[in-house]
Amino acid sequence: MSFSPRLRTYSRRTGAGAPASIGAKFHPGRRPRWPLSVCREPPMSTTIDSAPAGATPSATSPQAERTGFRVLSAISFAHFLNDMIQSLILAIYPMLKGGFNLSFTQIGLLTMTYQVTASLLQPVVGLYTDKHPKPHSLAIAMAFTLAGLLLLSVAPTYGVLLVAAALVGTGSSIFHPESSRVARMASGGQHGLAQSIFQVGGNGGSAMGPLLAALIVHQQASLAWFSLAALVGMVVLWRIGGWYARQLAQGARKRKAAGAVASPVPTRVVVRAMVVLMVLVFSKYFYMASLTSYYTFYLMERFGLARQDAQLHLFMFLAAVAAGTILGGPIGDRIGRKRVIWASILGVAPFTLMLPHVGLFWTTVLTFIIGFILASAFSAILVFAQELIPGKVGMVSGLFFGFAFGMGGIGAAVLGGMADTHGIRAVYEYCAYLPLLGLLTVFLPDLRERPQRA
Repeated sequence: MSFSPRLRTYSRRTGAGAPASIGAKFHPGRRPRWPLSVCREPPMSTTIDSAPAGATPSATSPQAERTGFRVLSAISFAHFLNDMIQSLILAIYPMLKGGFNLSFTQIGLLTMTYQVTASLLQPVVGLYTDKHPKPHSLAIAMAFTLAGLLLLSVAPTYGVLLVAAALVGTGSSIFHPESSRVARMASGGQHGLAQSIFQVGGNGGSAMGPLLAALIVHQQASLAWFSLAALVGMVVLWRIGGWYARQLAQGARKRKAAGAVASPVPTRVVVRAMVVLMVLVFSKYFYMASLTSYYTFYLMERFGLARQDAQLHLFMFLAAVAAGTILGGPIGDRIGRKRVIWASILGVAPFTLMLPHVGLFWTTVLTFIIGFILASAFSAILVFAQELIPGKVGMVSGLFFGFAFGMGGIGAAVLGGMADTHGIRAVYEYCAYLPLLGLLTVFLPDLRERPQRA
């Protein structure tokens, strides 16, 4: 006996109401026997395997979310280790200057060597790996960093120091584009959240490196202890590389069936938007350089704080940066990345304009607010750029990570010269206007209002 199409509700006693199309059988007084194909649950798959780019968390299985967050946690931890080791170079400058009798020009050349390899190579590496993915290049990147670290610990001459700095920078240039791609693959559609989790690991490592250097590095050879962190990172990244390779194998079949994905906006709009995003990154990282490099000197000179107290204020600022990094991505997933960019760049301007004219208490409050709001920008900017140029995650990530890193280094050098000639307070008076460049956000397209074209 089959069900009548007119029956709408299911009765436990009669079995009425189930749709006839599924072919259930029933007898009066018995529960219907559903076919095995209906009762069996489909096999679970990860969000990376099957979820569309815009999938929401509710559309994914619990197992998928666990898998994604395990990978995100692992790549964030690897980012922590990588950036912790990278930050050691800056932290040991005083020791190297005294040990090798270096001039400030030589210190600057050492910084330039590291930054050129770490910044300029990133988009090149990203462009190459977009076309030729190399899952285990992540572990190779950490191997470069390990080699540079060990060479730095035994370098007998200034020339060897330059080679060591170049090796560490090369490791960074390989690591960031590919690890950012992994974060996007593991996002399950929550691209902003994934980038935030990934980046907060790097922020934590950058903050932890100088602290550990102060506790552990008492002579040049002590740097070798950090090779243990690099070895742990290699193991973690090798396992991530295995996961990455499996996702590539599964994704290749889906990409072949789906075809190429075009940009959601015309080419001229993409070019204009990329220029605007680069200007916004410039404003963010130039201003951030004023605080990360010179905030302690500002507090000591203007308010007479002791070095330890000034460092405590710097730690509070860095904590705000970490919190802003975590929240910026998921907020962008929820309300739109363009709105986050508006708020995080232009929205910080009133606080930066007030900062040079207030006392110590409000300086502490304002720098915390500035760090929190400004740090939320980068995740939104990066994911926005990745959505502008689909299929070029590595190139876009390398371009923006490299440019951000370069702007931070150049900003520190330029602002240092300004502090020498005009005073440390002038640095914050002039930099206060940089967030007004956020007005350029008006030229960014509204990607959510445009359909994706295949």
